[in-house]
Amino acid sequence: MSSDIRLTPTSYIVLGMLRIAGESTPYDLKLGVAASLGNFWSLQHAQLYSEPERLAAAGYVTERREDGGRRRKHYKITAKGRRALDEWLKETTDELPELRDPALLKIFFGAEPGPLATHQVAAHRAKLEEYERILEFGGEQMPTGPRTTLEGGIANEKEWLRFWSRLEK
Repeated sequence: MSSDIRLTPTSYIVLGMLRIAGESTPYDLKLGVAASLGNFWSLQHAQLYSEPERLAAAGYVTERREDGGRRRKHYKITAKGRRALDEWLKETTDELPELRDPALLKIFFGAEPGPLATHQVAAHRAKLEEYERILEFGGEQMPTGPRTTLEGGIANEKEWLRFWSRLEK
């Protein structure tokens, strides 16, 4: 029996990943998130195990359990889940991203920016290089959404490099 539930960002992550990947286990979802949107959206891995069950109970996904072995659960998006995801994708938003930066938090409370900046420059440079490698070697084959998101990540890392380089001096 399905019922309406409040869908959260995690709900939409599960629905979106299932639409992209097809039938998946929670572990498959965890790997997919880590290799893609985990670069800009953090969530607890446990949510990728509990949320599919919640969505299945409400009819947004189906659940199939293996008969033998580890009896893993496999989830697949339903028509109801596709409709909900499509409606959410059409909604615009003016929400700003949440910024949780440990280095900025330390500076706020009085840490010297220079030493922090040196490490932040190195970290942001490494992430920028990682994103640019992904774009160089796979960007042409990427669907528009992931490619545009990757380009946003590159722009973000360039801006953080500019910011932290200024504080490094």
